[in-house]
Amino acid sequence: MYRMAAAFDKLVFLMLMVVLLLNISFNKVLASDPDMLQDVCVADLTGKPKVNGFICKENVTADDFFTTILGKPGATNNSLGSVVTGANVMKIPGLNTLGVSLSRIDYAPHGLNPPHTHPRATEVIFVLEGELDVGFITTANVLISKSIKKGEVFVFPRGLVHFQKNNGKKPAAVLSAFNSQLPGTQAIAVTLFASTPPVPDHVLTKAFQIGTKEVEKIKSRLAPKK
Repeated sequence: MYRMAAAFDKLVFLMLMVVLLLNISFNKVLASDPDMLQDVCVADLTGKPKVNGFICKENVTADDFFTTILGKPGATNNSLGSVVTGANVMKIPGLNTLGVSLSRIDYAPHGLNPPHTHPRATEVIFVLEGELDVGFITTANVLISKSIKKGEVFVFPRGLVHFQKNNGKKPAAVLSAFNSQLPGTQAIAVTLFASTPPVPDHVLTKAFQIGTKEVEKIKSRLAPKK
């Protein structure tokens, strides 16, 4: 009887461990920002320390949850012909711990939001004006792309390289939603050719199968304006 009871207890323990591991794995798959533990935690953007986010400030007001930043088109007079205006926790401190944010992206005619990733969020865009060619690339190197127009929605999965291109003769604009208070953005070209300190030329020449002169030319074009 003792051996049977011990074997049963061991089986129960193993089953509990399996359930626990499955639960952890499932939560990781669905994870975005951590869940909030109180009604609000308005970010103190100057406070220290930062523990995977921002500490909560006192004296909360309605303005902590408000912005007009997305109400007007951004300036697109740059080499790419696009601009992203973010309404994240850095602009709306009340978003701290809420796990959501927005951006507005404006495109000049033929403007491009170049290939980039958001390491901490899935992105959903809603076309406000114009028509766009959009797409993302899977880890199997498959391009998923579509042309979308005003009133339509497209989704870019978390962490995958994606882009948007205005192929029309008129300006375009989209509203982007993220399941993170601060999704982060890594523009592929800028990340590789304009980092500080710089990625060594021999890494880039081998990776892209180009010469040192081409690398230096790209670096000079992407270097931050002083």
